[in-house]
Amino acid sequence: MQTIKMNNEIEIPILGFGTFQITDPQEAEEAVYQAIKAGYRHIDTAQSYLNEEAVGKGIKKSQIPRKDLFLTTKIWVENVSYEGVKRSFEESLERLGVDYVDMLLIHQPYNDVYGAWRGMEELQREGKARSIGISNFAVDRAVDLAEFNQTTPQINQIEINPFNQQVENIKALKEEGIVPEAWAPFAEGKNNIFKNEVLLAIGKKYQKSVAQIISRWLIEQEVVVLAKSVKPERMAENLAVFDFSLTAEDKEAIAGLNEGESQFFSHADPAMIKWMASRKIDL
Repeated sequence: MQTIKMNNEIEIPILGFGTFQITDPQEAEEAVYQAIKAGYRHIDTAQSYLNEEAVGKGIKKSQIPRKDLFLTTKIWVENVSYEGVKRSFEESLERLGVDYVDMLLIHQPYNDVYGAWRGMEELQREGKARSIGISNFAVDRAVDLAEFNQTTPQINQIEINPFNQQVENIKALKEEGIVPEAWAPFAEGKNNIFKNEVLLAIGKKYQKSVAQIISRWLIEQEVVVLAKSVKPERMAENLAVFDFSLTAEDKEAIAGLNEGESQFFSHADPAMIKWMASRKIDL
């Protein structure tokens, strides 16, 4: 598996298995088990996904040594404070059944971000979180956090897909030493992406699926990719992206798909911020 070296010298597998919206405990456990069996070594979950316990059981079921896996979880908005991080992270470790995570992220850029970051820096020094980062932060917020704290985030997990390519933001994050990581690389199927004529035509050249073309496009930008599927055959397909390369012409065609806006919602929308502030997760 190809990896990217982060600013703390730790390497993260460039392909990860996402578990968002896999909420049924048995399905989540089996999906993680099957993903590891297929070859994934990078598993991504979050407090707000309500599946940390099932993810931990899937990892245990795989019998893969803990040191061979890269495990990420995220702190939900209501816990984004110094005390909230310290308390809720211990609960996440207990649910996951592990002694440490490889990456701990602030899930959304709201609440007491700076207090939370200080708590996460302590967890990193203690070895409970090998790496720390952020998710859904605008570049200016990411740079602000980096410049006024001891630790520059190792990762910023943001929406990146052919319809929202974030070209300038990817460049700015890399200049700050922050690795970009893509959630919703396939736009969760929006805009009929899997039947997009441009992506289908490129896929036909290499006998690859649209999902494989998108993953390859991101990998060649050195962006970490999170893919999700509960089907073992699709998991295997999503991993088979290291045996071909895209041409400049292919990349130019994909660039033409960029709409330059989120396929989901704006993180600057006051209504969305209020909704996230009101969402209390019951664990």
